[in-house]
Amino acid sequence: MGVEQVGLLRLFHEIFLKGGNRSLFVRQALHNLRRALQGTGLQVYPLTPLTAVVPLPSDAHWEALRQRASFVFGLELLSRAYRVPPRMDAILEAAERLTAQRRFASFRVTAKRQDKSFPILSPDIERQVGALVQTKTGARVDLENYEVEVVVTVLPRQAFVSMGEERLAGGIPVGVSGTVVALLSGGIDSPVASWRAMRRGCRVVFVHFHSFPLVEGTSREKAQDLVRLLTRWQNHSILYLVPFAEIQKRIILTVPPSHRVVLYRRFMFRIAEALGQAHRAGALVTGESLAQVASQTLTNITTIGAAVQRLPIFRPLIGMDKQEIIAQAKQIGTYPISIIPDQDCCSLFVPRHPSTQVTVAEAERLEAGLDVHALVQEGVRSAERKEYTWPEEEP
Repeated sequence: MGVEQVGLLRLFHEIFLKGGNRSLFVRQALHNLRRALQGTGLQVYPLTPLTAVVPLPSDAHWEALRQRASFVFGLELLSRAYRVPPRMDAILEAAERLTAQRRFASFRVTAKRQDKSFPILSPDIERQVGALVQTKTGARVDLENYEVEVVVTVLPRQAFVSMGEERLAGGIPVGVSGTVVALLSGGIDSPVASWRAMRRGCRVVFVHFHSFPLVEGTSREKAQDLVRLLTRWQNHSILYLVPFAEIQKRIILTVPPSHRVVLYRRFMFRIAEALGQAHRAGALVTGESLAQVASQTLTNITTIGAAVQRLPIFRPLIGMDKQEIIAQAKQIGTYPISIIPDQDCCSLFVPRHPSTQVTVAEAERLEAGLDVHALVQEGVRSAERKEYTWPEEEP
């Protein structure tokens, strides 16, 4: 074995706490990484219970690994490393190569001697590597306020020398927590809520309601663009585009303007729940944030949620304020799409001052004049299904 350049990946520390289920989480994380690396030619190999290694034939492969791994939940840290035989001369050669690639004013060395049969103790490894790096670079040793950290990891049949770590997405691997169905409005909040569900291991099926052709089709286009982007975190997505205008027309015949938003959303929740059945969805996810708008008061949230009979409702943003949600939308890249002006279906046939205190009894009384089951089935039948894959599969 000579000096080989590799990417060194560490899984999110939370996976270590999963006890007997840990192997399932690790397998899913590495499976998702392999899917993300499709088409790059890169291969993933488990190294220790919580680390993996990816050989890097070239600098271009390093950039591909960095970009693709950043979208895989369950991975915490990535570093560029050299893999060498477990000998001190090989470790020193790798440290010299690695530290010659960039300039820095201060550093520290950390040795992790996991193979206790290795004849040199960790403090001595650190002293020898530190002396070499200091001689070759002129940088000073600073154990507290260092600019870079050189890490030496010694295993039974190989050793790794790395410098610097990049933080990845963290979280739980998509797929280990089951499937949820998410209402995707095209605004700022719901894409963030969907992303947060993915980060906790859920595979998300998206449902978008629109009033095209009564309003322009921008919200449909935005929903599709948002799902394309969010698919990077779960590799494959399904989006249902549900025409809602005809259902809205039926509602306005019997429902006063002040109560329409709440009833619209009750029907949306029912239709999304029905669509989720085909995917064995275990929950419904929404982007609601308490007291943000009229439909998100405590009373209205309760009344809207009461329409769902079989699924629990997850509200990942319930305690976040708008600025916190915007900051996360910018972080994950959905914000520029979400702020494109559009006319969503809830803006159709709605008064300026909707009621903030619609009770369950009031909603049920108003729905008594509607064929609820038929309207839900109409929404399900008219839904247009679209699928997205990332990276895009070869034709």
